[in-house]
Amino acid sequence: MTQEQKEKVVIDREKVEAVLEKIRPALRFDGGDVELVDIGEDGTVYVRLMGACHGCAMSLVTLKGGIEMKLKEEIPEVKEVVAVNLDQGFGGF
Repeated sequence: MTQEQKEKVVIDREKVEAVLEKIRPALRFDGGDVELVDIGEDGTVYVRLMGACHGCAMSLVTLKGGIEMKLKEEIPEVKEVVAVNLDQGFGGF
């Protein structure tokens, strides 16, 4: 394992919440929402899609093309965004 792989990525939870607040109006317009669940030491942000977003056929597009893209744009340390309630599991959630 390289030194870079061993280093923990520290992402400020408040910064992530601030970016999600910018995204929420569009999600809520369509009856959905997003909740920040956790931030991994590897730069992965775990979210829960709620409301209409949870069962929507376009939820993966919303997650990767909207939420993840915006978070990476504003917080370069973010490596990936994973929804805990889609086919991507997260611990006991």
